[in-house]
Amino acid sequence: MLTKRDLLHSAALAAITASMAKSVPTQAQTSAVRPGFFKAKDIAEAGFIYGLPIVMNYGVMYEYAVDRNSGQFKAPFNQIKNEPNVFTYKDTAIPTPNSDTPYSFVWMDLRAEPIVLSVPAVDPKRYYSVMLCDGNTYNYGYIGSRATGSEAGDYMVVGPDWKGTTPPGIKKVFQSSTQFSVAGYRTQLFNPDDLDNVKKVQAGYKVQTLSAYLKQPATAAAAMAIDFPKIDKELVKTDFFEYLDFALQFAPAQENEKEIRAQLARIGVGPGKTFNFKDLSLEDKLEVGLGMKEGDRKVDEAITNAGKAVNGWRVSGLPGDSAHYNGDWLMRAAAAKAGIYGNDPAEATYPITRIDSDGQTLDGSKNNYTLTFPSGQLPPVNAFWSLTMYDGRTQLLIENPINRYLINSPMLPNMKTNPDGSLTLYIQNKSPGPDKESNWLPAPNDTIYLVMRLYWPKTEPPSILPPGEGTWQPPGIKRVA
Repeated sequence: MLTKRDLLHSAALAAITASMAKSVPTQAQTSAVRPGFFKAKDIAEAGFIYGLPIVMNYGVMYEYAVDRNSGQFKAPFNQIKNEPNVFTYKDTAIPTPNSDTPYSFVWMDLRAEPIVLSVPAVDPKRYYSVMLCDGNTYNYGYIGSRATGSEAGDYMVVGPDWKGTTPPGIKKVFQSSTQFSVAGYRTQLFNPDDLDNVKKVQAGYKVQTLSAYLKQPATAAAAMAIDFPKIDKELVKTDFFEYLDFALQFAPAQENEKEIRAQLARIGVGPGKTFNFKDLSLEDKLEVGLGMKEGDRKVDEAITNAGKAVNGWRVSGLPGDSAHYNGDWLMRAAAAKAGIYGNDPAEATYPITRIDSDGQTLDGSKNNYTLTFPSGQLPPVNAFWSLTMYDGRTQLLIENPINRYLINSPMLPNMKTNPDGSLTLYIQNKSPGPDKESNWLPAPNDTIYLVMRLYWPKTEPPSILPPGEGTWQPPGIKRVA
């Protein structure tokens, strides 16, 4: 599956090994016009970094909205799919999935006309958000508790070339930089008994075309049908740039993209082009493969070094809109690979870690760990916070005997505090015992990846904002002797 971490690590290396298997004499370009060895390698490297979020996004869109047999299919374009449950280890399309808030998704095809998203009035005590993310993985707008309040409202999403007028009743217009876009809804679940209340909120989410919203016949010509290329773990290993070719045709170039797109065109990659790795010469395959491998290494390095190190955690503000990235393709790729569809820091800030407070790799097969919040120093949020456990290799939720994937603030009434008022969480593969199980976060029998989520973090001290520089810091994870 495209977005699994192991797939992304293997993609570039597989390209190289495939090239060694046999030499194909056909060349994509003549030697007179093809870039020199290192130049082509550099272009492939930069192109992989630039294109990684775009291809990852396409992979999720294909599984969620195109391939009904993917095992992850949600709904066709422009139809909302409410998930009346939180994500579990069975959900594998998106790495580091949030298991705090039941999701709703709608993949929008904005080619023919705008889409209107309507939300109901939501109890102010219940956090919810609608994050708008386009094919470039830019978070270009929010609806919800923090951004627009808890009142009902109608909001319009338009494509990159839309020039129409805003009809009465629309509270705000959001413009996607690509013709396909996703709206990801997060609705807070207080506890398992609260699920029916979440379903009622979800039932109030409505999606319709602008013409349907206005109760008028569709005036725009229907968008042409598209033959979406199948995507899976094996195909992406050698077809990465072919998928990028395909996706770019729905993403008009912004000013800060013109240079990288011109460079990609030199190796035959771009909207309307037909890059085919299998038709490259052995030399060209080697160049492209080496470039992809180096690009992948740099993305991993950027994730490791993102933000600021705080007590073993990396605290950063990677996700954002186009202006936030400002053409920093490495930052955008790191944000996607660390956890595609992450929120802006103001909506949710995500301290992440793979190490304990001594800098040693977290490994549930070797050690038990604790995380202790001193009295009065829980994560400062306007909504809620959580700590989620993932497999260190795949960044997916893990199967465990108590079906607990996270510990969050709504669980606090059922947890035990220490005599001094502090709260200790037990992070380990086996149960810490009946007296401590309420505070147990089950770990894999392998390496560990932990993500803390602060939803709608407070801005006044103590605060985690600005990310990594705030007055509140996550405590370090301690190895148990």
